Amino acid sequence: MKKKIAVPTRGKAGLDDQVEEHFGRARHYTLIDVEDGKIVKTEVLDVPFDEHGPGDLPNWLHSQGAEAVLAWGMGPRAVEFFEGLGIEVVTGATGPVRAVVAGYINGNLETIEWVEPEGHGQGHGHHR
Repeated sequence: MKKKIAVPTRGKAGLDDQVEEHFGRARHYTLIDVEDGKIVKTEVLDVPFDEHGPGDLPNWLHSQGAEAVLAWGMGPRAVEFFEGLGIEVVTGATGPVRAVVAGYINGNLETIEWVEPEGHGQGHGHHR
């Protein structure tokens, strides 16, 4: 498997950081290049805009080469934007970035069922 994974993070510590609870509020994303089941490159990027509209984050991550996004929570419209760009979405991912990515690589990522908060529609997290 060769893939570039994007993970919204709370800070700039990369693999040693925690997954940000909602991808749209993250100020930083860790991009992880994986080849043959191993992490070969990690890069932390600052989100390039202070405010964003629908599709801005998916388009930006697509321009960075992201092929999958691992996040805790995401609304159905955002999922549609990502999937429309050919980016795999996994929601319910929580905890240390290194552990989340390792679980994804190994096919045993434990995700927590994520439901949108009241007032944001009725959506459920997508799982692999």
